[in-house]
Formats: sequence, C-alpha cells, structure tokens
Amino acid sequence: MAAVRISSRSGLPSLLIYLGIGVAIGQDGLGVSFNDVGLTQVIGYAALVVILAEGGLGTKWHEIKPALPSAAVLSTLGVAISVGVTAAAAHYLAGVDWRQALIIGAVVSSTDAAAVFSVLRNVPLPSRLTGVLEAESGFNDAPVVILVVAFSAAGPVDHWYLLVGKIALELAIGGAVGLAVGFLGAYGLRHVALPASGLYPIAVMAIAVAAYAGGALAHGSGFLAVYLAALILGNAKLPHWPATRGFAEGLGWIAQIGMFVLLGLLVTPHELGDDIIPALVVGLVLTMVARPVSVFLSLAPFRTTWQEKTLLSWAGLRGAVPIVLATIPMVAEVENSRTIFNIVFVLVIVYTLVQGPTLPWLARHLRLGEHEPEDLGIESAPLERLRGHLLSVAIPEPSRMHGVEVGELRLPPGAAVTLVVRDGTSFVPSPTTVLRRGDELLVVATDPVRDATEKRLRAVGEGGKLAGWLGSTGTIKRK
Repeated sequence: MAAVRISSRSGLPSLLIYLGIGVAIGQDGLGVSFNDVGLTQVIGYAALVVILAEGGLGTKWHEIKPALPSAAVLSTLGVAISVGVTAAAAHYLAGVDWRQALIIGAVVSSTDAAAVFSVLRNVPLPSRLTGVLEAESGFNDAPVVILVVAFSAAGPVDHWYLLVGKIALELAIGGAVGLAVGFLGAYGLRHVALPASGLYPIAVMAIAVAAYAGGALAHGSGFLAVYLAALILGNAKLPHWPATRGFAEGLGWIAQIGMFVLLGLLVTPHELGDDIIPALVVGLVLTMVARPVSVFLSLAPFRTTWQEKTLLSWAGLRGAVPIVLATIPMVAEVENSRTIFNIVFVLVIVYTLVQGPTLPWLARHLRLGEHEPEDLGIESAPLERLRGHLLSVAIPEPSRMHGVEVGELRLPPGAAVTLVVRDGTSFVPSPTTVLRRGDELLVVATDPVRDATEKRLRAVGEGGKLAGWLGSTGTIKRK
C-alpha cells in the first residue's frame, strides 16, 4: 500500500517499485533465493488473466468500438513489423543469434495490458486514442504468446504461413469462446437475482476465468477469450456494478503486485552487467524505430493524424508481461535463455521509466490532452419479486446534472426519484428540487423501463436539462 502511494505521488510507474521490492528481497538484497521459473510462469499467466479481465471490465464499448479496426491491425500486422525490426536490431547490433533475436522481438513487441490500463486512465486523452491503446493491449497478448512459444519450441521454427494460420485459428477459437461465455454470463446475471450482493463480483470474475479456461481447452487463445468476455460483462449493465468494478480493480492490483515482486525475486542483479548495453540498444531501436514504423504503417489506411500516430508510438508501454513471456524460453531450456531474460528485464525497466512519466507531457505538447465529461456512477440492484430495479446515482463534480430540477429529468413513465442524499442528509425530493454536485439519488424503475431510465440519466449528466435537444443520448460523445 505504501508503494502504491509512493507511485502515485512520485509519478513513477508502480511496476518499478514492485520489481524493486522483489529485487531487494532477493538474492542480492535480503538473501532470499528464488529460481523457480516454472512457478513464476504459472503465476504470471494467472495474474495476466486477472489483469486482462479487470481491463476488459473497465473498458467502455462506445470508446473502443470505432477503434477495433485500428487495434486489430496494430495487434497483428503491427506486432509482426515490430518483431521483425526488433529481431534484426538484436541480431545485427547486439550480436544475438537469430532464434534468440526472434524471441526477444516477439517478447517485447506487444504493449503491456497492465501498464496501459494503469497509466492511460490517469492521462486525459481523447477516447478514440484510449480506445485504440486499450483494445490493442487486450488483443496483442494472444498472437505474441503464440509466437514466443513457437520460437522457443524444440526443432526448426514453422514456416511463416503456418505460423500465420495457427495464429488466425487460435484467435478465432478464442474470440468465439470469449463472446459465447461473455454473452451467456451477462444474460444469466441480468435475469437471475443472486441471494447476496457480494456474490455478483465473484460471479463476474468466475465467468471471466471460465472464458480463459474454455479458450485454452479448445486450443484457442485463452487471453483473447478472457478479455472479450470481460468486455461484454463490463458493458452489460449488470446489477451492483460499482461494487463489482471495485472488486475487480482490487484483484488486478493484487495480481500486479504479486507478479512484479515475484519477477523481481527471480532476477539476480549482479548478473545483468553484460546484458545492459544490448538491452539499451534493442530498446532504443524498439522505441524509436520499430514501434513508430509499425504504428505509421498499420494506421496508414485509417484517418489518423500524425499527432495521434506519434502519441500511439510513444504509448507502446511495456511492463511485467514481457518479463513473464521471457520465462517461456527458460522453461523450454532454449540456449542462452537467461541472457534473453536479462535483456528483456533491463529493457522494460529503463524504457518504462522513460516512457511512462513523459507520456502526459507529450500528450499536452501534441495538444491531445483533452478532458471528457465524467460519467455518472449508477449502481443497479434488482428487485426480483417487485419486477423492478433500484438505481443508485452519484452526481460527480463536472456533471451537467448540476442545477437540473427533478422534474426536468423527464424520466420515462414507471421511473421516479424517491430519495436524495445531500451532505449526509436524506430527503424525499419534489419535482422542483434542484440537484447539485455530490448528490446521491435513489431512483426506482420498473423492469421494462430500466434501461431507458439509465440512458436518460446519463444523457442529462452529459447534456444537462436540454439533453435530447442537444444530441445527448446517454453515451459520452467521442472526440
């Protein structure tokens, strides 16, 4: 908890502090010896499942929907370009054999979901950019894992067309499983009232993990399955959603902390000396050449400005996931796998320290640091016997619902504001009661108008009392 506070106050990426804790506890610090690479990989995979689930639950569909084509190209063609350029740099500039160079290129060429989800939500970017980055980081783990496993396998590497076919098949299977599990889970949670509100967060995370398991058992991409299932659940307007979101966020923090500390324990700092220069060289090519080239080429068919492409190039954040993937060749006993791990570790540390803190500055310099209207916090609790719903609505500071009278909300027939909590005091409002920032409302809606009521409340929060006339529809508009 102290590390989280230090990270938020200092601006340093939290992963550096957690990795530092692991290194301090490890062999060159307090002397704890840990070298179980297999256990680290298993825990790292489990943590990545939780992180992807948390990221998918917090991603808004209306933000990533227009970004899906761009994100799909970045997470496939963009990854391939980045792998090729980075592998060439590792081979020709750092003197690494081609097999090890391809592994390094594959390991570090995808953006890290944990880093992106944690950093970007503190950077005021337009939703079209956050949508691209979040979708890309959720999608590109799947093809990268396939590439790393293929390059680390014993024997010759498959022909490129076989790799492409395998990646396409696993992505298709994982996507189908994730969509099926997500839709079935959302339908069940919306139509079956659980006996306790505390069961909803557990059920949501269980469904997300089940999606990963189903995708993996079907020989598909479990990582894509869990992200898609969580994305559907996160946009399904489930009961007790704020509590579920907070529970998932807490699990995400636990997964990140545990994974980072464990990876720090696995590192032996005194062995890194010979690998620092190769890591800096490969990282420099990755950051300044491979990532920009992949972004500009991948997004050439799309209407994206050079400022946006520049920011997307710099926002290719790396985190613990590349370090976890670097354990795959160690488990497979690839020659010089410890060197691969050390290069990836140093690269991630140095360039995360450079990119993370400078991302807000670059966004402001490119005039892309825009604030968008803050969404209302609406929590729903089903009333199964009464065939209705209780909606708990919190009015945030920048909401345009401030100054609107209750009667001006124009809620659909069958919905009404029954209680207002203001400054710790609750009262029953009249139609002329003026709502204020910080108010909490209790809205009762019958089952048929539940969705329309929530949509109307969000529209007023965005557009004020003239919502509907000004084009506000209950969805935060993309910029």
